[in-house]
Amino acid sequence: MCIVERLLTPRQVAEILGVSFITIKRWIYSGKIRAVKLPTGKWRIPESEVKRILGEKPPEETRAVIYARVSSSDQRKDLERQVEYLLNYCTAKGYKLVDTITDIASGLNTRRKGLQKLFKLVSERKVDVVLVTYKDRLTRFGYEYLEYFFSQFDVRIEAIHGEEKKDAQQELVEDLIAIITSFAGKLYGLRSHKKKKFVQSFRQLLREVEAE
Repeated sequence: MCIVERLLTPRQVAEILGVSFITIKRWIYSGKIRAVKLPTGKWRIPESEVKRILGEKPPEETRAVIYARVSSSDQRKDLERQVEYLLNYCTAKGYKLVDTITDIASGLNTRRKGLQKLFKLVSERKVDVVLVTYKDRLTRFGYEYLEYFFSQFDVRIEAIHGEEKKDAQQELVEDLIAIITSFAGKLYGLRSHKKKKFVQSFRQLLREVEAE
């Protein structure tokens, strides 16, 4: 089961705990309360932290693995942002970080070195939770199968933002082209003129759709 924990603003937490906004900010900077710093510079506090402050029993130590992925090397900045955000989230949740795994490859590629390493950690029961920014970072298709596989080893996935943001279209376009290219290769042959023409026609169709 994919868990997306609610993140609260400092003002919301101040209201719940009955303290001032300034007190919450002081607690964040002193480390008394764990918080996630967003790329915008704003702070968010996991709901579990509020429950901890209120005196609820803290969970047992949770072993976490961070997984981040981009499709091409020119997206390294985005890869770094994913890792930084997930590290902050991991700290805020009080998880024990086991490993940070990254891949530069298509979400359709099931032979990614990082993904294979993640599978090994899961199957050896060395991790309790896998942290990703979006579900699509793990796989473009078949997420439910992956989630089921992990659950057999009592490992859950926490996709911090759930589904991929709607404006992240370029990577999806590249994945669609990869699917069409593979399909055309099997249908007409890898070096067939028909295959080349088919893929070119599909690319043209995508350009026309984007232009609308």
